[in-house]
Amino acid sequence: MHEPTLFHKIVAGEIPCTAVFDTEEVLGFRDIHPKAPTHILFVAKKEEHFVSSITELTEETQHVPCMLIRAAQEFAAQQGIEGYKLTFHCGAKGGQEVFYLHLHFLSQQSL
Repeated sequence: MHEPTLFHKIVAGEIPCTAVFDTEEVLGFRDIHPKAPTHILFVAKKEEHFVSSITELTEETQHVPCMLIRAAQEFAAQQGIEGYKLTFHCGAKGGQEVFYLHLHFLSQQSL
């Protein structure tokens, strides 16, 4: 078993967030240290989809990054955002600060 991260606590509702996208499987919320006018983090909500990093993907979890990308695509369409950047940080040396696989959605367009 793994130690709960900040994102585990956000998904569990123990720590508040500004959610902007919420489905049964994915939560999207505003980054507290935004690097663009719109900076959203997308995370998988179900424990069976937990992966600490892209570097830890297995055959059972290889679909999770795609699930997050599809959620970001849906979010952009809902918000009318036409241009954006999607980023995964991989490991501490790759800039990852929270070891719970998450997708950064950045757009110069404000919500």
